[in-house]
Amino acid sequence: MKDKVRLAVIFGGRSGEHEVSLMSARSVLDALDQSKYHITEIGITKEGLWLSGPDALRAFETERLDDLVPVAFLPEPGLAVLYERRQNLLNPIADVDVVFPVLHGTFGEDGTLQGLLEMADMPYVGAGVLASAVTMDKGVFKALMIGSHIPVVPGITINSSELRQDLNGVLDRVEALGAYPFFTKPANLGSSVGISKCTNRSDLLEGLMEAAGYDRRIVIEVGVNAREIEVSVMGNDQPEASVPGEIIPGDEFYTYAAKYLDDTSLLKIPADIDEITASEIRRWAVEAYQAADGAGLARVDFLLDADTGKVYLNEINAIPGFTKISMYPKLWEASGIGYAELLSRLIDYAFERYEQKSGLIRTYGAEA
Repeated sequence: MKDKVRLAVIFGGRSGEHEVSLMSARSVLDALDQSKYHITEIGITKEGLWLSGPDALRAFETERLDDLVPVAFLPEPGLAVLYERRQNLLNPIADVDVVFPVLHGTFGEDGTLQGLLEMADMPYVGAGVLASAVTMDKGVFKALMIGSHIPVVPGITINSSELRQDLNGVLDRVEALGAYPFFTKPANLGSSVGISKCTNRSDLLEGLMEAAGYDRRIVIEVGVNAREIEVSVMGNDQPEASVPGEIIPGDEFYTYAAKYLDDTSLLKIPADIDEITASEIRRWAVEAYQAADGAGLARVDFLLDADTGKVYLNEINAIPGFTKISMYPKLWEASGIGYAELLSRLIDYAFERYEQKSGLIRTYGAEA
């Protein structure tokens, strides 16, 4: 065991994407090379309780958590240990070399977990605090893309309090953007949770209220007759982009059910687009990734206007879905990198990023 990398895989979480995380974690755990990694499974309940134990993921999948024990990391450098918590006492139960967060949405993909791991000075897979937070908030991310001269769909971001203060005023502001349909989205959520397509004022009202149930910030965008093109990106300072793929939704748009619960959507890899458009999309994917200070991995989603051929960057997913039908691993497979190799590379990038940061000066006046 001493020659194996001690890897902690974290899943679940306090998010509307809790169940998606469990599905992603199952695919990851099934594909990890057991000869290279000694794996500790850590699940986070919807209430935020950290639990671990033998076959913890199976316990979460079956909702039988009684045999798991509460655990925690301490936010102190030098203590790369998972502790069991019993009666206010901490007992070390597993040393950890690197953490693989397989958490989607809030309290996992948004920089909060990354902040804990930074405080603990532990290597981890994926983007850091800044990139995680920026790419998680669709409103802030849209502003960053505009500042980086990368095209995005027109829209506005509001706070849910505005709905209580001046609902009709918000509806009027949205309608001033253009013609229906509009899309309403929670700013800080993924997997199409809380997203609504609104074809009239009544739909818009319902969509805003639906989104407000998930987040205090809401993004509203003009609808585009779009093809959904996605690119996987991997790397740190010199990221590379996969071949583009296309989602052909089985619903009006790529809903939660279409992504995870049914087989009605089609993934077309590579996407049926011309070489110039494909090259442009891959270039913008890398530029957006770098503008947000991405690291490790991300899936970059685009909208290709079927009427005009114009390309819009839609969003970056810092911890994209890893299920067996998810685009991120499938795009890399089509680019010549299999699932197990992909996971190994992502873990290597975590160590590379950690080594880069370890050489930084932390105290003013200290010698390099």
